[in-house]
Amino acid sequence: AAALADPDNPPLTEVELDRLESARRVRRARAATGLSQARFAAAFRINIGRLRDLEQGRTQADSALLAYLTVILTEPEAVARALATGGA
Repeated sequence: AAALADPDNPPLTEVELDRLESARRVRRARAATGLSQARFAAAFRINIGRLRDLEQGRTQADSALLAYLTVILTEPEAVARALATGGA
């Protein structure tokens, strides 16, 4: 009750919690590859500024990007092959 009443430290909103969960998912996918932000962004054709914003929780990934990250997490070689053969 005291925490909820503290005006200097309000609880996170649902939107803020969703953004933090999105950031964790993005960081987890990148960490699984062992790549830096710059190399991950280049390898998987994700804008580096967008990747940084996502990882820092400034923006939230949409469902398409979350799906793409899931594929990267489970089949990174398949994604790399698809991108190398012209799949833009």
